[in-house]
Amino acid sequence: MSNAMYNKMWHQTQEALGALLDKEPQKMIEPQRNQVFIFQTLATFYVKYVQIFRNLENVYDQFVHPQKRILIRKVLDGVMGRILELKNEMVELELTEFHYFDDILQDLKLAPQQLDIPIPKYFLKEKLEVIKGREKILAQILADSGIDTSDMKYPVKSIPFDEAVKLIQIAERARQGRLRALFMKQIYLQEYRAKQSKMLGKKVTDTWAAALRIQKVWRRFHQRKETEKLREEEMIFLGMNPPPLFNEVSATVIQAEKVDRLRNEVQIKHEEDYREALVTIKNDLKLIEGVDIKENLQDQIRHWFIECRNLTGTFPDYPDVEEGGSAIIFSDKTIQQVIEDIIANQEEEEKNKKKKKKKEKQPKKAKKQKKGTKEKNKEEDEKWKMSPSLFLPAMKEGCNAYKEIWMKKDESWNFSQDYDPELIKEEKRKELQSEIRIQVDELMRQELKNLKLAVDRERERPVKAGKKKDKKKGKKGKKKEKKAKKDKDLTADRTIESLYKELVEEGLLIQALKVNLSDYIGEYSYLGTTLRQVSIEPMPSLLDVRQLITLYGIWPLGSAAVHEKAPLVKSLLLAGPSGVGKKMLVHAICTETGANLFNLSSSNIAGKYPGKNGLQMMLHAVFKVARQLQPSVVWIEDTEKTFYKKVPNAEKMNEPKRLKKHLPQILKLLKPDDRILIVGTTRRPFDAELQSFCKVYQKIILVPRPDYASRYVLWKQIIERNGGVLTSALNVSCLAKVTDGFTQGHIVEVVKGVLTDQRIRRQIHKPLTAVEFITAITSMNPVYKEEEESFKNWYAKTPLGKKRALAITGGSTEKAKDKGKRK
Repeated sequence: MSNAMYNKMWHQTQEALGALLDKEPQKMIEPQRNQVFIFQTLATFYVKYVQIFRNLENVYDQFVHPQKRILIRKVLDGVMGRILELKNEMVELELTEFHYFDDILQDLKLAPQQLDIPIPKYFLKEKLEVIKGREKILAQILADSGIDTSDMKYPVKSIPFDEAVKLIQIAERARQGRLRALFMKQIYLQEYRAKQSKMLGKKVTDTWAAALRIQKVWRRFHQRKETEKLREEEMIFLGMNPPPLFNEVSATVIQAEKVDRLRNEVQIKHEEDYREALVTIKNDLKLIEGVDIKENLQDQIRHWFIECRNLTGTFPDYPDVEEGGSAIIFSDKTIQQVIEDIIANQEEEEKNKKKKKKKEKQPKKAKKQKKGTKEKNKEEDEKWKMSPSLFLPAMKEGCNAYKEIWMKKDESWNFSQDYDPELIKEEKRKELQSEIRIQVDELMRQELKNLKLAVDRERERPVKAGKKKDKKKGKKGKKKEKKAKKDKDLTADRTIESLYKELVEEGLLIQALKVNLSDYIGEYSYLGTTLRQVSIEPMPSLLDVRQLITLYGIWPLGSAAVHEKAPLVKSLLLAGPSGVGKKMLVHAICTETGANLFNLSSSNIAGKYPGKNGLQMMLHAVFKVARQLQPSVVWIEDTEKTFYKKVPNAEKMNEPKRLKKHLPQILKLLKPDDRILIVGTTRRPFDAELQSFCKVYQKIILVPRPDYASRYVLWKQIIERNGGVLTSALNVSCLAKVTDGFTQGHIVEVVKGVLTDQRIRRQIHKPLTAVEFITAITSMNPVYKEEEESFKNWYAKTPLGKKRALAITGGSTEKAKDKGKRK
């Protein structure tokens, strides 16, 4: 796509955003009681904001104009924050983390795939050099300490020399045996043919009969191939089968990738030019316009002195530096407007004096009015109201800036989409004016003092407020001392580099596997709305889980602006049976955001930093490094062990409950500025004490086994990724149906076991079949319905699960209570 196409997309998206910002306040201000209507409005806004975000993210990634990208980035952060706010409102309303929008998608004519929330590419692009540098340091520390990550991925067992010789001998003898067998087979076939010819006693001399037989066989074979070809073409035409070369990368895709790389290079170059221009243009303005700005400001302030004296009879008090100086009075105002403000202030003071006298006479009427207001407030509380947004002002500001600057701007001169020098001049002129104003304020304060001494003969009086200030300072000082004691730095004498190295050597800071969230394959839940209409709570799909990981984990860690203002998620729990990809999701969060990964699992910290002081030191070091090198993820694998109801005898030596008391304290200390996420994974949450478990983990995500749609996509993609070729001989639908209950881990293990190098080479002559995979998977234990039900029952006991259950059964219980009262 060209720049013109992306410009058009940007203009259309901004128009859609502007229309949405105009509609949202009108619908949200009005209080509502109908829960279905409220959810429909929230969900509609959510879906529309997701579409706007998808377009803006694409535009921001492809634009090369530096000033446009700055504006789009502000709007993009605002849209991300608003989506998170709407998601939070929907969770509080429906009391569930998973929502289904089939009706809204039909109304807006959108496909379910368009609800997929992308991860902004700038999360990694903007700090690519930092991440690469950190990876090099980590690899160097691991190499120096003797821990090699390559050995961890592909472990190689060393064997004695004699055993190695025996293995080579066995392999060589087997090879020679195979060759001997082939040779003997050829001799046997020759002897067999000779015997057959002797038994017949004569050779076939009728060449016409032989040719006719060959023709029959050939024509049959040829016709069979033609019918197969016609059937395949018909299936492709109907859309039942993919076209040939469907999975191969086309030339256009390769060309598009080249263009993307070139765009990235141009982006970097234009941003560097823009940064240089900010400095050079400001210096030029200082030389050319600096003196004139200084003189204009002095004349403006002098005129204000004279007008104030003419109107009030005295010179005004000059605003202090802390208040903002003369900028408070002359912020985008002319001298006439300032004079009008002075007159208006005098009139307001007179009116306020009259009002105070009236209020003193009517104290009794106020008490009667209070009773009426309390009754009204009760009625209003019953109605639902949207909580105020922290991101709407930023989005409106971005839309206004777009309308003022870019909406009707003629850019025919700027074909290369480089920076606009006139816009930089406007920005820097304001900066320069504020800098010069500080100097002018110092001069004009002195001038005002001289005027007061010369004209009014006033002298400065000493301020008698020293004692009060000292008392306030004393109280503040005591509070600061208390805070300092609580937040005492245990490693003040050590650098972050030394702490980082220590944590790596101790195995508490580990290298995250390079796994993208898109590798977590899943499909949209198509039965969610229908099941909820029948009051059945559906199990979430893998795509729903992936979206929650993006919203609660990746977006807040990737963007500092979003993390500061959006609903704060400090901790996340992934609960589900083994093999569903919980560990993969943790590594995906780190890969997509470039976050550090700290492993505080009970098995990993066993025997490290012993004693209370040691544990305190370990946690202090971990979170100090996590704050300094944020974003960071603190992972607690098998987190139910930290909250055991009763510790098994075999694990008492490891002290699995070391972190139980400290985790709530750590969560309290985490602030919106700290981009740190605590992620726990568990496959046996029922072993943990529920109250303390739910206090620590703010969001609980149930990761299910894959449903039919997800299994179908999983089998197809994993077979293709491991070198398999999908043909009509392989019934993927049958595979997905038969493997109900098996997880992603089982499917990956089976595919890797079946698709060996030898089997991949033989696919041309012998295509893959479903039986090969089914026989391999029969030896594995699936996730039975009883285990899935136990996870559902456990989730129903969590705070959100309880609220959801009460909301579903609330109507019937209330009716029963009402009937009892009537009787």
